[in-house]
Amino acid sequence: MSKMFLKAFSVGVFIIHPRIKKKYRHYIRDNYYSKFFQLKYFFKDYLIKRKYKTISYKGEFQQELTFILPFAYWHYLNGSLEKTISSKGTKELYFFSKDHEEAFDRREAIYNDENYEVPNMTHTMNFSKLKWAKVPLKKHYKNDLFVFDKPLLIIANKFNIEWDNHPLNFIDIPTLDKIFKNYKRKYQIIYNRPQASEIVADNSETLDLNENEWIHNNHSEVILMKDLYLQHRSIVNNFNHFQLMVYANCSFFISVHGGTAALASYFGGINTILSKSGVEHVFNEFSTIFSALSDAKICHAKSSDELLGYLEKNY
Repeated sequence: MSKMFLKAFSVGVFIIHPRIKKKYRHYIRDNYYSKFFQLKYFFKDYLIKRKYKTISYKGEFQQELTFILPFAYWHYLNGSLEKTISSKGTKELYFFSKDHEEAFDRREAIYNDENYEVPNMTHTMNFSKLKWAKVPLKKHYKNDLFVFDKPLLIIANKFNIEWDNHPLNFIDIPTLDKIFKNYKRKYQIIYNRPQASEIVADNSETLDLNENEWIHNNHSEVILMKDLYLQHRSIVNNFNHFQLMVYANCSFFISVHGGTAALASYFGGINTILSKSGVEHVFNEFSTIFSALSDAKICHAKSSDELLGYLEKNY
């Protein structure tokens, strides 16, 4: 039955979006079908409203933040959330869940394929707030501990294999040097590039940019997130918990494509995202989905020069 409906939706997508390249149409089809699939739960979600929903997810971090976590929070607000299941180190993300299980040691990049249990199941140009609610991470984790003499500016970087190829979406050392020189007097900069040992990995191997020693030697005013974590790890449950507490006290972010950018978009203020390539460009997701996470101002830079231009204008 599902195959029949998927074929019907495929035809519909071709008719409605004839200019979309063929390789992107399945995203649109799957999102149409996943919304249609929700009719299965109409009575439970809108009429009965008793706890029944178990939400289990072990896919990519970006999709968890943009789609799964807001879906779970909607069910919590609706009174229908029974249990959540996710990867190690996610309990604090699901702070509202009375029964959260950290079951998975590794994320699966293709987990969302044929997973129609969530209205927005994957990349989409038809972002819907059907069963989607903002998760108040900033309000919940704001604290008096990570407060500095100057406003915080968090740079959330990565250096990973992307799409089975060399790293593409990352802030290189020459660009970091310009950012540090231009903004370290105005802001207390915290530089964050999580190590493989601190997060649950997927199929994207984390590589070494070799920037930490360079930062120590050339920009000692910049705080490394990993150093700050070592100082405070006795009072937090894990690295993700620590990130949430630090991020909650910040309103100025620079981040890069992926889950790094999605997390930084949860805390309001302004987030300038460096993303040189990705499906997100085709579907304009930075303006729709990412900005909706907290009503943050999102600036999408497609190059290092464009990134520096946004910073000059807004920071």
